[in-house]
Amino acid sequence: MSGPLAGRTIVVTRPARQSAAIATALRELGAEVVEFPSIRIVPVPPQVTDAAVVVDDFDWVIYTSVNAVAFAGRRIGAPARAQVAAIGPATAQALVRAGIRVAAQPQRGADSEGLLALPVFAAPGGLRILIVRGAGGRDVLKNELAQRGASVEVVELYRRAPETPTPAAMAELARALASGRLVIAVSSVDVLRALVGMVPAALDASLRAATLVVPGPRVAASARELGWQGALIESAGAEDAAMVRAIVEQARPTGQA
Repeated sequence: MSGPLAGRTIVVTRPARQSAAIATALRELGAEVVEFPSIRIVPVPPQVTDAAVVVDDFDWVIYTSVNAVAFAGRRIGAPARAQVAAIGPATAQALVRAGIRVAAQPQRGADSEGLLALPVFAAPGGLRILIVRGAGGRDVLKNELAQRGASVEVVELYRRAPETPTPAAMAELARALASGRLVIAVSSVDVLRALVGMVPAALDASLRAATLVVPGPRVAASARELGWQGALIESAGAEDAAMVRAIVEQARPTGQA
């Protein structure tokens, strides 16, 4: 197959139910794609406090991922009055599909820092803000909004658990690692840690020598802390489109516009 990624092998590590779109996009660009899910998304058992969460008691509800949108719909319902913010474009699209109007999202990227840079959250004193996220999420958004004067609550509806690869999946990853022109795409620190933790010792050196595409400097720094030796390519965000663009840019011959 022809295309800018012809001859390249891309390992996609997204959860199994969330990898189809990026895998299709990469194949259309000529890549051979290995789907190797490193985590799975599982619900957090309902908490007593869930019943006390009334989304329209808040001025803003911030959704931090596509998964947050999905689990919130089942557990705490959708806001009718509260304004809604999305961490990035993929989350915004999930909210729109759910019939929820998005009032704010970062102008660039998809992270807490991008949301905090928006004028609407520059001086949130007196506002009640609900953050909907997964267990173990970063506290940057919560802490900074509280420091700026907002009253902030967090509801955690799901968690990321390491996946258990099948022998066939592990064999396919081993073949990909031996192929040479390999790029591994990871969307978060949790995914990267799970990937490193599940690979057997015999594949560890070749895994860490591979080119890794990550969503920004924070995940890149974590990769180095985990002993990654290969090239690191930083995408503009964790969304499919941003990751694909970064992979294509990395594959483009030097000097080609």
